Amino acid sequence: MAKAYLVGSGIAALSAAAFLIRDGGFAGSDILLLEEQDREGGSLDAAGSPETGYTMRGGRMFEIHFDCTYDLLSSIPSLDDPSKSVTQDTFAFHDDFAWDDHARLVDAAGKVVASHSMGFSERDRLELVKCVATPESHLDGKRITDCFGPEFFTTNFWWMWCTTFAFEPWHSAIEFRRYLNRFVHLFKTFDSMSGIYRTRFNQFDSIVRPLLKWLTDQGVTLQLGTRVTDVRLAEGDALTATGLTWTRGGKSEDIALGTDDLVMVTNGSMTANSKLGSTDSVPALDTSGSSGSWKLWETLAAKRPGRLGTPSTFNTSVTDSTWESFTVTTKDPTFFKLMEEFSGSEAGKGGLITFKDSSWLLTIVLNHQPHFREQPDDTFVWWGYALFPDREGDFVKKAMAQCTGAEILDEVLQHLRFEQGPQILANSIVIPALMPYITSQFLVRSRGDRSEVVPEKSTNLAFIGQYAEVPDDVVFTVEYSVRTAWTAVAGLLNLDKQPPPVYKGQHNPRVLVEALETLHRR
Repeated sequence: MAKAYLVGSGIAALSAAAFLIRDGGFAGSDILLLEEQDREGGSLDAAGSPETGYTMRGGRMFEIHFDCTYDLLSSIPSLDDPSKSVTQDTFAFHDDFAWDDHARLVDAAGKVVASHSMGFSERDRLELVKCVATPESHLDGKRITDCFGPEFFTTNFWWMWCTTFAFEPWHSAIEFRRYLNRFVHLFKTFDSMSGIYRTRFNQFDSIVRPLLKWLTDQGVTLQLGTRVTDVRLAEGDALTATGLTWTRGGKSEDIALGTDDLVMVTNGSMTANSKLGSTDSVPALDTSGSSGSWKLWETLAAKRPGRLGTPSTFNTSVTDSTWESFTVTTKDPTFFKLMEEFSGSEAGKGGLITFKDSSWLLTIVLNHQPHFREQPDDTFVWWGYALFPDREGDFVKKAMAQCTGAEILDEVLQHLRFEQGPQILANSIVIPALMPYITSQFLVRSRGDRSEVVPEKSTNLAFIGQYAEVPDDVVFTVEYSVRTAWTAVAGLLNLDKQPPPVYKGQHNPRVLVEALETLHRR
């Protein structure tokens, strides 16, 4: 029987395992996931307790046209109600707790900004339309700043867009253009964020845990603490994996692959070398220990120059891809009550709140409670992040990356002008997370810098995750990882059932009219 070896256990590898079983006819017992870390889930992480504080490096957003994700998760029973799928649970949660943001942007005075208007000049509109219409091939190596004047980056649209999707002005114009096209249908509700979907709990609890349970029930093996160091390739022009080498428990192991065996590699990692701080300690930026996912991609790319991507495009510009998030845990409801009054929305319905004039470009969000499945009723968790952690704070006069969790929370509270700030600060556990590669998939690139999902002339090797190339779809989404997994399984097994096409709202006249009307709001 053919076996499948999946490198990594993030959402891409977990999805690939599920597609192999559901569509490819594999027995779960013939699938092995090889994970370098001591915990599964990859970047969809969440952990902690009321006593030590909860933490999650990020929170993923969804929307109605994540067709690959919803198709996959429609096959996976929810942990809370096995009669419902994870997809059904997600839709039901959106029906009950849809975002309706009344405080999307906050100014330097701590006042809510009217953000229904995008704030565009005629030049901004023309440049935006030009960017959308420019072929990707003409944007190779270009930054967003190459396509827009300085005023564009002071519009309400930019503040909302960049903090929703984590774009920096120096990021790739190719990726920005893809996002504009992919999410044009969200333009009309962008200030309220009502078109954004969230899972009932954090994504580890709502997606990874039920998916893992389903896979292990099918007999899939997950081998933690295993760093794959090499995929041996046969001689010749064809791309055929013949063996794997991994280290585990300080020992190196080699296995030979059968002629029908498959290998799928998660190449690169946006959360590699992440460091957590604490309320009283600073997370140290340290990229000296290269992660296995980056190292393996470098090893493979060197074996077939020009055919398997260029990892150095994404992992050698840490200053351009680093930002920082933080998770706050408290048993004091004061902050939640004050924020509900300030924002005009109950917790879980308010969406993102960005302090547009903050030097760190801070954004916070109050999640629906509980945000962790085992979170007690008397505990509250909220989350925030900043896109410029290298800049000096407006109130705490040091760079965010040099701040403790308490200092980061102090900066937020001073932006809000809450008189109860000292009380909130004293009753909060704050865990910051510094991530050197978190937006590396957005860095300026050219065609060929990402590996193809199934490279040309590959017989049994595929690449999955954020650094494999899927035309038209957008990185930094769960949907992108799931789509690469489905594409890999369908391509290697020559299946008739292919992933659904990427939704293209820009071809829908009604969507285009609504988007243009939004651009002209005043």
